[in-house]
Amino acid sequence: MGLFNRKPKLPAAARPPLAAEERVLAWAAAGNGEGDGVVVASNLGLWLPGRGHRLGWHDILKAVWSGRELTVTPAERVAERDGYLVVADCPAETYLLLDPGDLPHQVRARVTRSVAYTQHHPLPGGAGRVAARRVPGMDGLTWTVRLDPGTPVDDDAVLAETDRLVAAARAATAPTDV
Repeated sequence: MGLFNRKPKLPAAARPPLAAEERVLAWAAAGNGEGDGVVVASNLGLWLPGRGHRLGWHDILKAVWSGRELTVTPAERVAERDGYLVVADCPAETYLLLDPGDLPHQVRARVTRSVAYTQHHPLPGGAGRVAARRVPGMDGLTWTVRLDPGTPVDDDAVLAETDRLVAAARAATAPTDV
C-alpha cells in the first residue's frame, strides 16, 4: 500500500506564511551551504530557505534537478515597458535536497506549465527571449523579454525591436474568437 513510503507532513515550524488560497504540493529538507532549511512547492510558487517571500512560478527563469541538487534561477526585473517587463537572471540558488520526494517533479511541472509562449530572437547588439507566462490567480498572460548577456538594456534600437517583437507575439497568440 505505499503507507510506509509516504512522506511525513510538513512540520508547522517549517511551514511558510501561505496565502489563504495557497496549498502545499511538495516539500523537502534542504541545505545550501549556509544552513539548512525547507524548500516548499505550493500551487502559487516556490518557497526557498532564507527568503521571506514566495517566488511565483512565472518568476523562475530556470530550474534544474541534478538528482541531488535543485538549482533555481529567479528573474530580476530590469525595466518595465508598455505591456511587458525586461528581466535578467538573478544569481542561481542551489539546494541539496536530502529527501526530495515529489518536489523536483512539482517544480518542473509548474515552471513548464507557466510558459504559454517562448521564442528567442536576434536583436541589435545581441539577442533575447520573448516569453508569455501564466500567473496563478490571474487572467491572461504576463509578457517578458530576457535579454542575453551583453545585449544593451537601454539601447533605443533594442527597445524598439523588443516592443515590436512582443506586439507581434501578442497578436499571434491572441484568441481569434473574442
